[in-house]
Amino acid sequence: RRRTHDMNTANWIPDLFMKRMEAREDWTLFNSGQTPDLHELYGKAFEERYCEYEKMAEEGKIYGKKIPAIDLWKKMLSMIFETGHPWITFKDPCNIRSPQDHAGVIHSSNLCTEITLNTGTEETAVCNLGSIILESHLDDAGNIDHKKLRDTIRIAVRALDNVIDINFYPTKPAEVSNSRHRPIGLGVMGLQNALYARGISFASDEAVEFNDEFMEAIAYYAYESSSDLAGERGTYSSYKGSKWDRGLLPQDTVDLLEKERGVEVEVPRGEKMDWDVVREKIAKQGMRNSNVLAIAPTATISNIMRTTPCIEPNYKNLFVKSNLSGEFIVLNEYLVRDLKKLNLWNQEMMDQLKYFDGELADIEGIPEDLKQRYLTAFAVPFDYLLKAAARRQKWIDQSQSVNLFLKTPDMKVLSHMYRAAWHYGLKTTYYLRTLGASNIEKATVAVKKTVRGVVGYTEAEVKACSLDAMLNGGVCEACQ
Repeated sequence: RRRTHDMNTANWIPDLFMKRMEAREDWTLFNSGQTPDLHELYGKAFEERYCEYEKMAEEGKIYGKKIPAIDLWKKMLSMIFETGHPWITFKDPCNIRSPQDHAGVIHSSNLCTEITLNTGTEETAVCNLGSIILESHLDDAGNIDHKKLRDTIRIAVRALDNVIDINFYPTKPAEVSNSRHRPIGLGVMGLQNALYARGISFASDEAVEFNDEFMEAIAYYAYESSSDLAGERGTYSSYKGSKWDRGLLPQDTVDLLEKERGVEVEVPRGEKMDWDVVREKIAKQGMRNSNVLAIAPTATISNIMRTTPCIEPNYKNLFVKSNLSGEFIVLNEYLVRDLKKLNLWNQEMMDQLKYFDGELADIEGIPEDLKQRYLTAFAVPFDYLLKAAARRQKWIDQSQSVNLFLKTPDMKVLSHMYRAAWHYGLKTTYYLRTLGASNIEKATVAVKKTVRGVVGYTEAEVKACSLDAMLNGGVCEACQ
């Protein structure tokens, strides 16, 4: 990381390492020049070859250094906490569950960890992305509007497929790869707003089930659309021999991963929609695109579309927007709506929200169910984020940008979190978000400084110079 300031790095972790780490066994470090084929292997083939190299190292034929796997794991976690990199990604789920396992090896993800495509000396992976606004595809009761969702997805898949043919490619390997396999990455944004519309907390079993429900529907209509395009325009050139061609859909590959790994993948199986229709279409027509689904971060376009980013919980119920006209305080419109329904919306409530940075936990008078519904990212237990991600990953042929949030992380919590991600069958994770330890005084807010045991800052504390405050958007007297 010290030598790659402008690169976004990730650990590409094989299942064998995770199993040895959990068993508190050793891991052998090799000279990569002496073990070049390990980069091209995964699953049981990787494990067998890795063990062969370990024997060769023990016999002195090649270089090898044994260290406790748990020590290397702790180093990975400390690095991601201290610097934000390298991200934690898992090599075997990406390859074993890939529809294109017949056409090469996935060596890494893209920058945002949602694209998992084959790369090689002759091919540079390219993927064209788009996102469905989930909240716009619910009816008045908060249920999925399947007709509208299907219509939108059919247009989106066709449009993304068109981009492949009219795009500009800066390099020949990029053009070769995109033209040969025709991958696209249709994702989703606005999950948090959809949960608000349904009156569901992000930290609930109902939310986890809803993730399973909407992702199955998106996958169903997306794979159907790509197959119908294949019937109209022809299959992609490397279709023969793919998992699609072999009758395997993404949800079928969870069992393949579990069998290859030898460890349970902790995600419920089962289908609610009639997948026989899609399977029959693919068997008859094939697929137009090697890959169809990937959930990108959508941080910018979600702001443009006035929705919440991809599949993340709301970061804050209150934040400040800055533009040429000045700074504006923006409140969660769903929260304001529900507070008005309860006759709780007034100047005092607004001041309380400002004082507590939009967090509801310490504001008296707000019902507990409302506090749960409007939990922000750092208040949602990580297990709900990971279980929801696992339910989505079951249906996705690529991966998803899964940010994780911890208010006050420590090594034990980090280890449990990333181990859970592996056990749930996730392919990749993205940023680890943490909070700064400092805060700033709300000088213009007329609110009592003592609320349910929370004490405001003293004058000396306000004037104290705080580097943490500055780095997290605050100001101090010395820095003004």
